[in-house]
Amino acid sequence: MSEPQRTKTRFKMVSHKDVITSNRDAWNASADHHRRSAEWARLTDAVADKSFSCLDSTLTEQLQQVGVTGKSVIQLGCNNGREVLSLFALGALEVVGVDQSSAFLKQAQELAERSQYSPEFVEADIHELPATLNARFDVALITIGVVNWMPDLGLFFSHVARTLKPGGTLVIYETHPFLEMLDPEASDPWRISGSYFQTEPVVETGAIVYEGKGEATGQRSYWHIHRLGDLLMGVLGAGLRLCAFNEYAHSNREDLYDVYTQGVVQVPMCYALVADKL
Repeated sequence: MSEPQRTKTRFKMVSHKDVITSNRDAWNASADHHRRSAEWARLTDAVADKSFSCLDSTLTEQLQQVGVTGKSVIQLGCNNGREVLSLFALGALEVVGVDQSSAFLKQAQELAERSQYSPEFVEADIHELPATLNARFDVALITIGVVNWMPDLGLFFSHVARTLKPGGTLVIYETHPFLEMLDPEASDPWRISGSYFQTEPVVETGAIVYEGKGEATGQRSYWHIHRLGDLLMGVLGAGLRLCAFNEYAHSNREDLYDVYTQGVVQVPMCYALVADKL
């Protein structure tokens, strides 16, 4: 999964279940946009290479430190499966990708068929995972653009924790919430434009795209502004033990955020969290 370019609209209170359903429908409605992109054409060729990986050096190093060789790994929020396939290059024995978007999972299956690997893909809301995934995995992975789609982090991480074996490890590599206060497309991208303590989600009615503005789809999506405290308490509340937490000044977001990597001043742009299940 990833983060959308978005515009704010007035928020009307809806239930968590309706938010999750609406986000699923918005991702399904956006899938064709991604399929028409140059990146999709590049991926369909690249995944044929046994050593294919789209993971950056920070996440690759973190996963090597945790150790995935010969292990079972689940990615929660796998989108089109490109990162699932990348885990095999690190030596993973079994990889399962979970996403609630059927349209993106079709793309994931197509990429898998072009690759040399056989991952498993499961269509499910993270809050309604099949029991067959419980206590099955050595490593659970969450990458950029998953956490903020979740309206309740405590509930979300309780379900994540269920997928891990005792002694299993959760790895999160996400965008830093500090960036939610900035707008890289503003005339002054360094001017604070949003509150770190915003509680209402950002509501979007356009296609979910990684660059530029998406065309209107008629489907609402809800992007939640979670603080670091929300994240940490959600992980701990799920019965996981925090092992490592590192913040970075480099970007793992869209290219337009590179403006914050230029110059002397550095801001937190992403983080990596590691926790284990006792």
